[in-house]
Amino acid sequence: MKAVNPLITKASARSSVLSDETYAKIKEMIVTYEISPGSKVNIDALSLRLKTSQTPIREALARLESDGLIKKEPLKGYSATNLLTLDEFHDLFQFRLLIEPWAAEQAAHQITADGKKILISEMKSTIKSLKQKNVDEFKSLTEHDARFHKLVAQLSGSKSVESAFERTHCHLHLFRLFMAHRLQLIENNSRAKFVEWMFENYYQNGSGQLAIIEHSAISNAIIEGDSKAARASMHSHIQSSLKRFSSSVE
Repeated sequence: MKAVNPLITKASARSSVLSDETYAKIKEMIVTYEISPGSKVNIDALSLRLKTSQTPIREALARLESDGLIKKEPLKGYSATNLLTLDEFHDLFQFRLLIEPWAAEQAAHQITADGKKILISEMKSTIKSLKQKNVDEFKSLTEHDARFHKLVAQLSGSKSVESAFERTHCHLHLFRLFMAHRLQLIENNSRAKFVEWMFENYYQNGSGQLAIIEHSAISNAIIEGDSKAARASMHSHIQSSLKRFSSSVE
C-alpha cells in the first residue's frame, strides 16, 4: 500500500479551508449588499481585498454561481445576480407550495427518534438565540428558516425533493431582498420604518415570533406523526410567508 505524504495532506487541508473561508466572505459580501445586485465582480480586486490568490477566489465564485448568487457570461466575466423579480418571487413560492407540504407529510409518516431529537434541538437553539431587533437577529432567523425547511425536506426521505429545495436557495434570496431595502432606508428616510415593519410582519405577532410559532406547529405535527396536520401547517406557513414578503418585491 502506497504511503500518503503528510505534507501533501496538510497542504490540501489548508487549501480546502482557505477556499471555504473565501467562499463565506464573498457570499457575505453579496447577501449583505456590499456587492450590489447586478454589479461586476472583479477577481483582481477581490484578491487584493481578501489578501489571497486568485485560485480560491475562482473556486468560491464557481460555488456561488451554483448558489444562484453569481453569474458568469462569456467575454463579460462575473457579476452578482439581480434580486428576484416579482414573477420569479411568485414562481419560487408556487414551487415551494407544491413540494414542501408533501415533504412535511412524508416526514410525519416516517419520523424516527433521531429525527425528533434534531427537530427539537433546532427549535430550542433558535428560541434561545433571539435577542433584539437588529439585522443580526434577522440574519440568524433567516438562517434558522433555511435550516428548518432543509431539515423537513431531508426527513421526507426523498433525495429528489431535498435536492430540488436546496437548488432554490430561497432564503438567501429573501435575505438579499431584506438587505436591499435596508440600504434604501439609509438613502430614503421615507422608508425608515421598513425594518420595523419586516420584523413585526414576518417574525412577530404580539408577544411571540410568528415564523417560530409556525415552525413549532409544523415541528410538533411531524414529531407526533400527524401527517395531515404537518401538511396543512406547512402549506399555511408558506402561504403566510408569501403574503408577508410580497410587498418587498412589488
